[in-house]
Amino acid sequence: MNYRSLISVVVLVSIISASIIGGSGCANIIPPQGGDRDSLPPALQKVTPGDSSRNFNGNKIEFEFDEFIGDMINAQQELLISPMPKTMPTVTSKLRNLTVKWKDSLEANTTYTINFGNTIKDINESNVLKNFTYTFTTGSYFDSLELRGNVILAETGKIDTTLIVMLHSSADDSAVVNQKPRYVARLDSKGNFHFRNLPAKTYYLYALKDDNRAYRYFGNKQVFGFAPAPVIISDTIAPVTLYAYGPAQAAVAGPALPASVNAGGRRATTVSADRRLRFSTNLSNNQQDLLNDFVMSFEQPLRKYDSTKVGLFTDSTYTPVKEFSFQKDSTGRQLTLVHKWKESTTYHFIVDKEFAEDSAGKKLLKTDTLSFVTKKLGDYGRLKIKFRNLDLTKNPVLIFLLNGNVTRSIPMNSAELLQPLFFPGEYELRILYDDNKNGKWDPGEFFGKKRQPELVKPVERKIIVKSNWENEFEIAL
Repeated sequence: MNYRSLISVVVLVSIISASIIGGSGCANIIPPQGGDRDSLPPALQKVTPGDSSRNFNGNKIEFEFDEFIGDMINAQQELLISPMPKTMPTVTSKLRNLTVKWKDSLEANTTYTINFGNTIKDINESNVLKNFTYTFTTGSYFDSLELRGNVILAETGKIDTTLIVMLHSSADDSAVVNQKPRYVARLDSKGNFHFRNLPAKTYYLYALKDDNRAYRYFGNKQVFGFAPAPVIISDTIAPVTLYAYGPAQAAVAGPALPASVNAGGRRATTVSADRRLRFSTNLSNNQQDLLNDFVMSFEQPLRKYDSTKVGLFTDSTYTPVKEFSFQKDSTGRQLTLVHKWKESTTYHFIVDKEFAEDSAGKKLLKTDTLSFVTKKLGDYGRLKIKFRNLDLTKNPVLIFLLNGNVTRSIPMNSAELLQPLFFPGEYELRILYDDNKNGKWDPGEFFGKKRQPELVKPVERKIIVKSNWENEFEIAL
């Protein structure tokens, strides 16, 4: 080696040593820089048997993807198999491979579809291969009929994409309680469903809120819907709309005080909390709404109450008010004081300690006084709404929602509504078609009566009611 070559080797070794040995004497391993983040889901490379196989007679299906995939922890929650087997198959993954292994014997001459939902994702970036589907038949042909439709929440006119739609082959009403469905479909982002690869048979169609994936209807606390007639699958069947319903929700009368605040607005002490009859009211900022009644809400149902042991007075002179009444609700937890309020007036509500006793034997410790002021007329706006294309033959009821809560429900006898006083705010509107004319929304009843729920149509336009203002709107339905 000549002198120049030796110098070159020494320089090269020095450069390499400098890059390895830092100020702390530790090696810094620098990963490669640059490159775009992987945003693509796994892609199928191979499946055995192949997709759309005929005369399938095996007990497992093996999929191979182009990259490593995650585990199948949520497979049983995401997997939809139609027709539904008695026992769900096992789904396992290893590296780039996924295996579905059947536990039950498959039915003869039947088309099967497996929808993996959001189960399949790559292991690095968790990119999801959404609604990956595999189809095969145990016979020589594929069932090719379809059923489309949508699901609407009857009480609001909106959609809930977490609902599932089910096809049962049994005409027995108890099938939705005791049996798993034959076919299951999910809703898309617009509330639509789509069954594929169906045979030409008669089915019974249901929608269900099924959080625990039992595929069964357990009672009226679940959101549920049913088709009014059997569905006969053919190549000419029209789309079907299901109206789902849950239990009716009570209207919200107005804001309530925190439960820890007693009638006089003073916080109950820890010592007396266990012995004192405690209640809250619907006053807001110690003001009474001119359009609503005064409501007392109790922690426990009342065992008894005596309306003669309460008094209502006005102004600093404590002038007695004679025209008022009390109403107790069916639960015994609410008392409503009904009175025609005067504007900008101070009221004093005096409650004797013997006025009431709840189911735990609690009473007031002493006579209590709650003073409050009614709102003034200028706090409200005048509201006039004229509707175009309102069908009065369907007994429409106009529903007002403020901050998502139902605040007013007004039956419409004409296409024009006039309210001299209306609470200000931004309102969402709905139209209830009140079949039984009771002024409120009624849910459906499946067992026995097969009664569909009353329908509510959302009004696309919102209105803003301003205080001390002539608020006029014309709305086309």
